[in-house]
Amino acid sequence: MKRPGLIIPPLTPFGADLKVDREALRRGVDYVVQDCGAAMVVAAGVEAQEYHYLTMEERLDLIRMTVDFVDGRCPVAVGVSHPSYRVAVELAHFAEELGAQAVQLLAPLRPFGGEPTQAELIAYFESVARETHLPIVLYLNPGPGADPSPATTLELAKLDGVKYVKESSRNLLRVAQLIQQIDVAGHAEYYTTMQMLLITLQLGGSGVTLPPPAARLARLVVEAFVAGDMQEAARLQAQFSLFPAQWMGYGLAPVMKAAMRVLGIDAGDPYPPYRAIGGEALADLERYLRTTDLAKGR
Repeated sequence: MKRPGLIIPPLTPFGADLKVDREALRRGVDYVVQDCGAAMVVAAGVEAQEYHYLTMEERLDLIRMTVDFVDGRCPVAVGVSHPSYRVAVELAHFAEELGAQAVQLLAPLRPFGGEPTQAELIAYFESVARETHLPIVLYLNPGPGADPSPATTLELAKLDGVKYVKESSRNLLRVAQLIQQIDVAGHAEYYTTMQMLLITLQLGGSGVTLPPPAARLARLVVEAFVAGDMQEAARLQAQFSLFPAQWMGYGLAPVMKAAMRVLGIDAGDPYPPYRAIGGEALADLERYLRTTDLAKGR
């Protein structure tokens, strides 16, 4: 992958029948590859992709379609997260058959409740890594998954199969420490999230993972940083101060789907019963987006 870069999960559009809208997904994949400049695309791997509403057959089909639509234009990491390492292994084998370049695996909570120990998390990841030749993206997202300490995160990143780390926190102390201990030290590439993008690059991290259309703005930040224009990079980064935070009471997927619609790329509505952004909140979002670089050329 090009570095620094963006690992991007396309949003999952649902039709009126709550099935994945194939053509809308194709347009969404084209957007993240062409407009957002994805260094890697994630297929059904993060919660904002709403893959967890799908049956296993539908999940496999979403993965297959995403890989097909990327069509070799950039690497693909297939989401294989599951409480059972055996199911994760089956999904990893499916990813291998499709020709994916990596798998993304959420650090899981204990299925019976509570945070796993360091030894349990290491055993879980080792169990998957033994069964696949694909590099693993260690995905950290407390809430849906576990919240490992920096020390545990470092030990996971040292595993032979783990080549990338996706960090979801906005904790600067944690991020700065782990970039040095993991990325700069050469154990794995370290990716954070949109609010941490510029500081991540400055500290020596590899980039961020984020959905569209925020990923389009992130591309501009990365390009300005690489060009050495820190004033422009900071101006662009500041646009993440309000977006998506001001609307996050709705959740990340609804905010990003609403933003995509404002920009003329329909990714559908959130999976019910979760509501789409509407009314004055949607009007506020549209007014804000029109002040950002996302609206240029739209």
